[in-house]
Amino acid sequence: MADFDPAQWLARTQEVHDQLSRNLVRRIAATFDVQAPAHGEELPWLWHWCFFNEPVDCNGLGPDGHPALGGFMPPAHGRNRMWAGGRLEFIEPLRVGSEACRTTTIKQIEEKHGRTGSLLFVTLQHEYVQNGVLCIREEQDIVYREPTPPKLGAGEPVAEADWQACVTPDPVLLFRYSAVTFNAHRIHFDWPYVTEAEGYPGLVVHGPLTATLSLNAFVQANPLARLRRFAFRGVRPLIAPDAFEVGGRHTQPGHAELWASNTSGLCQRADVQFD
Repeated sequence: MADFDPAQWLARTQEVHDQLSRNLVRRIAATFDVQAPAHGEELPWLWHWCFFNEPVDCNGLGPDGHPALGGFMPPAHGRNRMWAGGRLEFIEPLRVGSEACRTTTIKQIEEKHGRTGSLLFVTLQHEYVQNGVLCIREEQDIVYREPTPPKLGAGEPVAEADWQACVTPDPVLLFRYSAVTFNAHRIHFDWPYVTEAEGYPGLVVHGPLTATLSLNAFVQANPLARLRRFAFRGVRPLIAPDAFEVGGRHTQPGHAELWASNTSGLCQRADVQFD
């Protein structure tokens, strides 16, 4: 059970301002091997995850590299953190070069019990505003699980894809994504830590990196689609440097299902709504 009173943490809010700087946008573009949007142009969807990350001094980090709990986020001591998934509503694109604001609210805290033990789910609601306009509304699911061996078995098979791309997640890609998101979570770059302390066979590919690559594959295959909503959920970890596929298929007009999978089956599932 949670070792704190959830009522004392629910509805807490935090406001973060950031400049969507051209310099960082160029670094993100280099990470994905694409052309960087110019000043005033639209920030590609999901690139906002590289901004609004409050810097924490090194002595304020926990042993896993995340900011120590008990500040804005509730305490979940002795548990491993995962970004399990989320849901986003795309209203207006953010623009490169201008300041924007993210307001975060702790929306829900729930303890659940699964096959791997006790799980603490914390749902965050983010609203991103630029020039007085609400651009993105997002819910993010953060899960804290008791230290147990990661779930690495076979996953579900995936359907026949309407589009598909292969990704080889080498350590440089993981390092660069950690850098542009200012994410010090050690499972993505610290081999001794991830293999010895958390029991993975190798470096873990970031869930949001996988989601970004998956959505980008959809955009490349459907360049005229106007995105409206996107939801994703992690199923099994992807381990570098093993290659994986990002693909998807249309399920009905304006809807498509997306996925990331490796030779063992489904690893992340997602849905997109578009015009």
